[in-house]
Amino acid sequence: MPSPDFPSNILQNCVKMTNEPPAGVRANMRRSLALDPLSGPDFWEGSAPPKGEAIKKLLFGLVYIHAFVQERRRFGPIGWNIPYGFDDGDLRISARQVVMYVEEGREVPFAALRYAVGECNYGGRVTDDKDRRLMMTLMDKVFCPAILEPNYRLSESGLYYVPQDGPLASYLEYIDGLPPTQAPEAFGLHSNADISKDLQGTEELLGALLATAG
Repeated sequence: MPSPDFPSNILQNCVKMTNEPPAGVRANMRRSLALDPLSGPDFWEGSAPPKGEAIKKLLFGLVYIHAFVQERRRFGPIGWNIPYGFDDGDLRISARQVVMYVEEGREVPFAALRYAVGECNYGGRVTDDKDRRLMMTLMDKVFCPAILEPNYRLSESGLYYVPQDGPLASYLEYIDGLPPTQAPEAFGLHSNADISKDLQGTEELLGALLATAG
């Protein structure tokens, strides 16, 4: 409802601004590790070995998942049939659940993590059955016993992998060494998928320019 304390003519002359995730897997992962609670040393280093090492590997896998699901939207229908609004809230609640589930269990509850993160947090937004299958395939790849092994591959090429156990700074150093742009193989797509992504990006840019020009 209109308010005398906030006249409508101010709203009519305002410019709407949104906080979009950065482009690229490297920038996305770098930003995710700067968010609360992942950026806190107590959160990252708060668990004693051997659970602490497992938690850090799982959290890094989760950060990759977050970048994966957001960046795949740039490929249009090839990436997701429906462009879902995955946001930082999904990452935050999933990170806290990873720590809680591992701390409270005797062993790493991979099945519970796949369900909580894939079906409830991120998967709660997914309505298309093919998209849900993709989401759970991603969960199976990350939340599995093999991720606890050294240098577990997150992509076919091996460019993206889970680094050795270390402080938060070592994971950030690894991310900084990644290429600023990524090939479609990082998302399990064919190299030609870049063509449709670039065409979509060009159309969005030109459309925004035309809308701005009036």
